Amino acid sequence: MLTAFARAFKTPDLRKKLLFTLGIIVVYRLGTHVPIPGVDYRNVQTCIDAAQANQGLFGLVNMFSGGALLQITVFALGIMPYITASIILQLLTVVIPRLEALKKEGQAGTAKITQYTRYLTIALAILQGTGLVATARSGALFQGCPVASQIVPDQSIFVTITMVITMTAGTAAVMWLGELITDRGIGNGMSILMFISIAATFPSALWAIKEQGSLADGWIEFGTVVAVGLVMVGLVVFVEQAQRRIPVQYAKRMIGRRSYGGTSTYIPLKVNQAGVIPVIFASSLLYIPALIAQFSSGTSGWKTWIESHLVRGDHPIYVTLYFLLIVFFAFFYVAISFNPEEVADNMKKYGGFIPGIRAGRPTAEYLSYVLNRITWPGSLYLGLIALVPTMALVGFGANQNFPFGGTSILIIVGVGLETVKQIESQLQQRNYEGFLR
Repeated sequence: MLTAFARAFKTPDLRKKLLFTLGIIVVYRLGTHVPIPGVDYRNVQTCIDAAQANQGLFGLVNMFSGGALLQITVFALGIMPYITASIILQLLTVVIPRLEALKKEGQAGTAKITQYTRYLTIALAILQGTGLVATARSGALFQGCPVASQIVPDQSIFVTITMVITMTAGTAAVMWLGELITDRGIGNGMSILMFISIAATFPSALWAIKEQGSLADGWIEFGTVVAVGLVMVGLVVFVEQAQRRIPVQYAKRMIGRRSYGGTSTYIPLKVNQAGVIPVIFASSLLYIPALIAQFSSGTSGWKTWIESHLVRGDHPIYVTLYFLLIVFFAFFYVAISFNPEEVADNMKKYGGFIPGIRAGRPTAEYLSYVLNRITWPGSLYLGLIALVPTMALVGFGANQNFPFGGTSILIIVGVGLETVKQIESQLQQRNYEGFLR
C-alpha cells in the first residue's frame, strides 16, 4: 500500500489532483472555525466547554459539520442540506415521472437533476439556518448553560437576516468546494467533505475518553476503545465488500458477417445495498419528536415522556425503535433504488439471461427473491453496527456520535473504500498496481 501511495504521488496529473483535494480540505476546515457576524464567540465557547453540547439533540448534525454547528460558524450547516436534498430528489425520482424521465436521459438528465438538487439545497439551508438562529437566540441550543441566552446579543431583524444569509452562503460554498473536488480533484467530493467533517472530531473524542478514564490514568479505556474501533472497522470493511454475484450470459448474435455477444458477466448485489442511508433516515426521524418537545412550552405528559425515552441514546425504547427503523428503511431504500423489472427488461433487450432462469418476468421474480434474502442480513448488520458500538462506547463516556459509533463508522469506511478504489483505478490505467490486490 505504501508503494501504491508513492506511485500515486510520482504520477504528475494524479499528484496535482491529490494536492488540489488537500487544498480544498484545508479551506473547508478553515471555514468551520470562522464565526458568523452577530454571535458572541466567547459565550459560545463557554457553553460548549461547560455543557458538553455535542451529546445533545443536535449531535448528529454537529458531527456532519465537523463541530461547526454548535460553534455557529460560516460552515455551521456543513454538508447536511446537500445530503438531505440529494435523498429527497432520489426519493422523488420514483414518484414523479418527469424526474424519472430525466434520470433515463443520461448525462443531460443527470445534470438537470443536479441543478434541482442545488436549488433544493439552498432552500433547505435557508430553512435550517433560520431554525438554528432561532434556537441560538432563545438559548435552547445549549440547555443548562448560564450564558446561553446571550449568544446572540443583538436580536434585531437585520442581524438575524444577516446570520441566515451568511450560513446559507456558507452552505453554497461547501457545495461548490465539493463539486470542485469532483471535477478537478480525485472525485467523490461531497462524500470526502463528509468524511473530513466526521474525522475532524476523532482526536478530541478519543482524548475525552482518556481524560474521563480512571484505569491507568485513562490509558486502559483509551487503548480498549482504539482496539474495539479497529476491530469494528475491519468487520465493516469485510461486510461492505461482500456481494452476491448473479451470473448473466449473453447469447451470440450475428449482424452481417460479424458475431456479437456470447460473453459472461454478473450482477453484483451487495449485502449492504442501502449503504448508510437507513441509519441517517432512522436518526433523523427519531430527532423529530425530541425537536418538537424542545420547542414546546410547559411540562405536559407527552413532553416528559419524549424527553425521558426518546432523547437518551441508551434508553431501551430508543434503542428498539432505532433498530426497527433501520431495518424498515433498509428494505424501503433497496426497494426504490433497485428495480428488478427494469434490470430484467434491459437484460432481455440485449439478449442476456441468468442460466436456468427464463428471461422476462421469471428473471425479475428471481432477482426480487435474491434481493429480499440478501437484504435481511444487510439490514440486521446495519442495526447492530449502529447500536452495539454506541452502547459500548457510552459506557466509556463517549457521546453517541463518536467516530467509532454507528453512523460515523459506516460513512468513514464507505467513503474511504470508494476513494481508494478511485485512486486505484487511475493507477491501474497507468499499469501500476493499486491498493487492493
